[in-house]
Amino acid sequence: MAYAALRSIGAYAPQKILTNEELSKMVDTSDEWITKRTGIKERRIAKDDETTSDLGVEAAKKALDRSGIAYSDIDMVICATISPDYFCMPSTATIIANKLGLNGITAFDISAACTGFVYILSIAKAFIESGMKKNILIVGAEKLSAITDYTDRGTCILFGDGAGAAVISATDDKSEAIIDVNTGADGTYADLLMSPNGGTGSPHDSLESEKCFMQMKGNETFKVAVRTLTKDVVEILEANNIQSASIDHFVPHQANYRIIKAVGDALKMTKEQVVLTVAKYGNTSGASIPMAINEIYESGELKKGELLLLDAFGGGLTWGSALVPFSPLA
Repeated sequence: MAYAALRSIGAYAPQKILTNEELSKMVDTSDEWITKRTGIKERRIAKDDETTSDLGVEAAKKALDRSGIAYSDIDMVICATISPDYFCMPSTATIIANKLGLNGITAFDISAACTGFVYILSIAKAFIESGMKKNILIVGAEKLSAITDYTDRGTCILFGDGAGAAVISATDDKSEAIIDVNTGADGTYADLLMSPNGGTGSPHDSLESEKCFMQMKGNETFKVAVRTLTKDVVEILEANNIQSASIDHFVPHQANYRIIKAVGDALKMTKEQVVLTVAKYGNTSGASIPMAINEIYESGELKKGELLLLDAFGGGLTWGSALVPFSPLA
């Protein structure tokens, strides 16, 4: 039986930094207010001519170059995004693949909001374990600034741009294998976090309408997120007979420091186990988790064989968790 292994990680953040102080000149807010409620200090903003696929390509190049796997051996590209280059078609994954010279292989997008990276991890795992594919590039990329209303202080303080990527490859060594991935969704809560326009539900409305921007019911989302994330992680740890103390790096979706702390405390995770990048990048949706993994990789904190626990929650509502050993070839 083939197993799926996480071979490499890469990320890219645009150069432009939007600080809380700068936001306070755009909407009625302050650095103190934002920091206290979210833990965010700054976020990255892509240039006007920089697309989601551009961000994804930069992250993908790092992941591919670090993987030890030839570009020509990649047989699938999957992109998780809610801010694609084009709504409907072509998919951002096909554009990323083309820019990387990976034409002729399977490429498609999925939409699972902030849980997107965990979803595409589960898809890659399934394709490899079935024997259908051997080396899959997965990319979480977002240009959320393009769908953010900068007159709405409830949302514009949260979101930033960026991309993260990983190479998932077949292995016959079970010790390298992704242990488990759990995903779920509940459309009952769809209106808590959504972009209500731009689809067939409102086909005659202008795409320039403010309804195309992200909208969120913050308090309700916070409560459901903490409850759902905690429950999901408890379940995946119990199902695999793994204790919290055995986790080397807990990598939650970087949405809000208060959510991360509440979930970490409930799971009895130590400060050293919890990976935090929310202050630096804000919420980058599907790019959040791979960007956070890349942060500890580049800092030298992530070592071969260490166990990652991923945990995410996003619009849909969607959620997911994963137990993933870091298994680079070198």
